[in-house]
Amino acid sequence: MHAEIGVIGGSGFYSFLDDVEEVEVTTPYGPPSDPIAIGTLPGGGAGRRVAFLPRHGRDHRFPPHKIPYRANLWALRSLGVRQVVAPSAVGSLTTAYGPGTLCVPDQLIDRTHGRAQTYYEEGGAIHVSFADPYCPAGRRTAVEAATAAGWQPVDGGTLVVVEGPRFSTRAESQWFAGQGWTLVGMTGHPEAVLARELALCYIPACLVTDLDAGVEEGAGVTHEEVLKVFAENVDRLRGLVTDIVAGLPAERECLCPQALDGLKLPFDLP
Repeated sequence: MHAEIGVIGGSGFYSFLDDVEEVEVTTPYGPPSDPIAIGTLPGGGAGRRVAFLPRHGRDHRFPPHKIPYRANLWALRSLGVRQVVAPSAVGSLTTAYGPGTLCVPDQLIDRTHGRAQTYYEEGGAIHVSFADPYCPAGRRTAVEAATAAGWQPVDGGTLVVVEGPRFSTRAESQWFAGQGWTLVGMTGHPEAVLARELALCYIPACLVTDLDAGVEEGAGVTHEEVLKVFAENVDRLRGLVTDIVAGLPAERECLCPQALDGLKLPFDLP
């Protein structure tokens, strides 16, 4: 089984491929979140082979801090994936980006703790450049696809990733906003850095589902609110992911494939 592009998503993405076959992949880091569905994109996808992996598992059994991130990215690469599209639900740290806004951030802040976030724990120091955490060519494709679909996307911004599974306090939210950060989520790290360590392109597509606790008065964000807004937008988001995948270049000309050049790795990559 082989796929060109990977999609790591959640609810509402399980049936967006045609001619699906499922494959179980073993990795040195245990099993991924679920068996991986490989199929073709309908319509505008032009028949490109795509591997879909449910980030939290089909039954949503993995909370953000327990997702097997290393196994997930390793499994996708072992199937031939070199470009990863990663839609996710996020909170907004500014009233300028209300629920339903589509953002393609260009920076990331890690506020997690305890997550395994590297493949290179032994065998020497492997320092991978991460100044710009997302694939620039992929980001450009995502912004263009969203614009063409009528989203009026936000091009750029900083996503701060918190440990979860709880939401932020008002003080934390106000602190994040005071730093100039614009989005808050729970799953964007270590996905992005692990993708870089495997020389993959990683492309975020963040759907704002709520204003974070410190942004406005009220009871604060709730799980029900997030699910409601995501459900209202999931069909549109699924269509956007299809358009992004269709627009990604067949040959990568970005710097992502060169991320490991000159580094002596302690093991062979799949």
